[in-house]
Amino acid sequence: MERTTTTKHWVHRPRAFGLSLLLVISLLLAGGCATLRVTDPARTATEQFLMSTALIEAVDQLSTSALRDREVYIDATYLKGLPAQESSFFLAELRSRMLLAGVRLTDERDSAQIIVEPRSGGIGIDRTEFLLGIPAIYLGNATVNAETGAPAAPLAIPELAIIKRTTQKGFAGVAFVAYWRDSGELIATSGPFVGRTMRQDYWFFGSGPRTIGDIPTANSPE
Repeated sequence: MERTTTTKHWVHRPRAFGLSLLLVISLLLAGGCATLRVTDPARTATEQFLMSTALIEAVDQLSTSALRDREVYIDATYLKGLPAQESSFFLAELRSRMLLAGVRLTDERDSAQIIVEPRSGGIGIDRTEFLLGIPAIYLGNATVNAETGAPAAPLAIPELAIIKRTTQKGFAGVAFVAYWRDSGELIATSGPFVGRTMRQDYWFFGSGPRTIGDIPTANSPE
């Protein structure tokens, strides 16, 4: 009886192991069919926030008190040289500030009492970099791939940085002039005012980046 029991024990064990292995393989194959689609916009969040936050700061300095309780039409003719995203945001921020100040906006030029012409001296980003160490070096390679006949890839020596700093500063200059629609007489002018933003990234002995700044991508927790 003992021999019969021992024989059955060793017969069922490989079957249980085989079923378990088959189940694990099936789960792995099923999980491998899933895919994650990742896309990136053409402009980074840092780039967009550097300029939009600078615009908010600049528009916040404009004075619209002389336009209160007036029918105002905003003429965006002199913003055509700006990129569409900055121009749209500037106009939206200006409209918001005027509405909060009690200005009555209209989309019809002929029904307005006052015409407001906003303008910008510039909206952009300055970037500077500092490196204490050895920058990356690319050495030309005259050898040719024997199979394809194409030049071989150049030899690259990686960057060796003791201290590295990248600084990005956003600037936005805004102003407007307002005049009576019927007579063209000046009623108000404000600006130019400049808004500024900043982000800095530091690396120490290859460790980093450590980021500081006054935009969401710099001061928000990761």
